[in-house]
Amino acid sequence: MVLTDGRYAGPLYRALNPVYARDPLSGRGAGLYGGRFNPKGVHALYTALDPATALREANQVGSLQPTVLMSYRADIGPIFDTRDAAALDRYALSPAILADPGWRATMLGGGRPPTQDVAQALIAAGFAGLLTGSFAKGAGTRSLNIVLWRWTGRGYALEVVDDEDRLGRM
Repeated sequence: MVLTDGRYAGPLYRALNPVYARDPLSGRGAGLYGGRFNPKGVHALYTALDPATALREANQVGSLQPTVLMSYRADIGPIFDTRDAAALDRYALSPAILADPGWRATMLGGGRPPTQDVAQALIAAGFAGLLTGSFAKGAGTRSLNIVLWRWTGRGYALEVVDDEDRLGRM
């Protein structure tokens, strides 16, 4: 079980474009461009429960690009669990909608994928993020992501693991 009472406590990983490595808690890139689970203007952290999934997620298009792998310590919630069929029903969601490979084309065409609308509803309902399977090429059934919309403030603990201050030397 990954979630306990709707909270996640444990390690998280992100593979970042080096442009954003100096501020690994900003969510700025996702806010600028939008993503499967956040419209433009909504900052988000796309994290994974293991490093391999983080690398797959960050490099879904083309060849492997320069990437900075980050590790975090997290204790955060509530997290919406997309593996829960009853929870999906409450938001008119389905596994097919979650996995829709056309979400990016919809967004680039000026539309809004349904997953972004659901994300807005979950944010309004007070969720800090959602747990979902990875849709990246090569991901298995155990490849899980947590997309965070809230990670600072009371009740949220998300800390970059940088015990040797390597980021401070960049």
